[in-house]
Amino acid sequence: MTRRPKGAGVWQEWEPEDLIEVWTLLEEDQERLRNKSGARLGFALLLKFFEVEARFPEDAGEIPVPAVAYVAQQVKVPAEEWAAYDWSGRAIKRHRVEIRGAFGFRECTEGDQAQLAEWLAVELCGVELSRDRLAEAVVARCRKDRLEPPTPGRITRLVGSAVNTFEERFCATTVGRLSAATRSRLDDLIAEDADASEDSTGGGGTFFTELKADPGALGLDSLLAEVNKLQRVRALELPPELFGDVSEKLVAAWRARASKEYPSDLRAAAGPVRYTLLSTLCHVRQTEITDSLVELFIQLVQKINTRAEKKAEGEFNKEMKRVRGKEGILLRLAEAAVAEPGGTVRKVIYPVAGESTLKALAAEAAANEARYRARVRTALRSSYSNHWRRMLSPLLNALEMKCNNTAYRPVMDAIDLLKRYLDQPIAKEGAFFDEAEKIPLAGVVREEWRKAVVDERGRVERIPYELCVLVALRDALRRREI
Repeated sequence: MTRRPKGAGVWQEWEPEDLIEVWTLLEEDQERLRNKSGARLGFALLLKFFEVEARFPEDAGEIPVPAVAYVAQQVKVPAEEWAAYDWSGRAIKRHRVEIRGAFGFRECTEGDQAQLAEWLAVELCGVELSRDRLAEAVVARCRKDRLEPPTPGRITRLVGSAVNTFEERFCATTVGRLSAATRSRLDDLIAEDADASEDSTGGGGTFFTELKADPGALGLDSLLAEVNKLQRVRALELPPELFGDVSEKLVAAWRARASKEYPSDLRAAAGPVRYTLLSTLCHVRQTEITDSLVELFIQLVQKINTRAEKKAEGEFNKEMKRVRGKEGILLRLAEAAVAEPGGTVRKVIYPVAGESTLKALAAEAAANEARYRARVRTALRSSYSNHWRRMLSPLLNALEMKCNNTAYRPVMDAIDLLKRYLDQPIAKEGAFFDEAEKIPLAGVVREEWRKAVVDERGRVERIPYELCVLVALRDALRRREI
């Protein structure tokens, strides 16, 4: 059972059974003590501590007081002798040599430390970013290799050296994968307005600052700004597999580090470090901007629908056709149904409202619903064609759509169709798709939109069809099918 010191010589509370299990001197321990005429307690405590921790204590305070008393009782010397143990004399050096030999350990040489640093740099620094855990890994490796670990201070320096070595190699590898043109474009990110006056924080007016920013308020301008941002990041032409062989945790750490830097700081950094920081930031931001662009699109389509419905509802309520006394009739129908839930329509409902009245109510509801939906479609078409349609071309050019679900194949085909027509203006002769086109309708155009999309001659009108495609795309993106 291993016990870990908590500092200042205070380990976890020791129960008698724990002391017996960890600090009892066994027969072979007693045998090693036979030729120790002096400092018997010191040797015994170092021996048992090394057995548990595979290292020697840094000072007397690391040995818990209950353990000192318990071991002193076993070696039959006063516990106070521990305070007099000489930590720099010849005796402790002999004790350490003997104890190392007893457990098959040896001292960690400078050569061993260099090998440990190289091991960290090659095996662990790329996946473990905590220096404390790297230090723990060094101690564990020493235990495995039967090496007495270096002092904590030396381990800290060893870890620092390994991290520096790894980062130098990581930066060199990253730069080696970047073309000269890409490196030049990365420099442009922080140098575009380098001559402009920078504020006291060194922020400047570069695209780098814009690149780090989140999207603005929901709206067409925000979506178009994100499209522009994504296009500029793609124009850097970072290799697709630039960080394919390193951990996401490492890339995320360098991206976070880059986000905290000002353009002036990056301009002053060494080339390999600068290019690696900018590459990780742009690599991650490309995915983040794509995700935010998709989310903006989903929210915008919802916003367009909601606004159209509110507008149609407001106009429709002013002119809605009503059956005389409808509210009273509906109230009496509800009361009759609740009073006799098991009765038939003819016996319970017809006495309250005759068949002709019920038919009139049903006809009114159907007519009103149809008129309302038509109003919504009109409002949608108007707002989309006059304002929101500006997002179609940038959005479809910016996003690369993929889908493995055959149920959404019609939506993918519809997107391909829209892309082919992006450069064709919508005028009288361009208001409809070419009649020779195979246009997906099922799975794209909802039933209530069919009459608005397909005219009496069977032609498909582009504006309402585009709206249907965007709604279908929104639903597919929400479900992560596309």
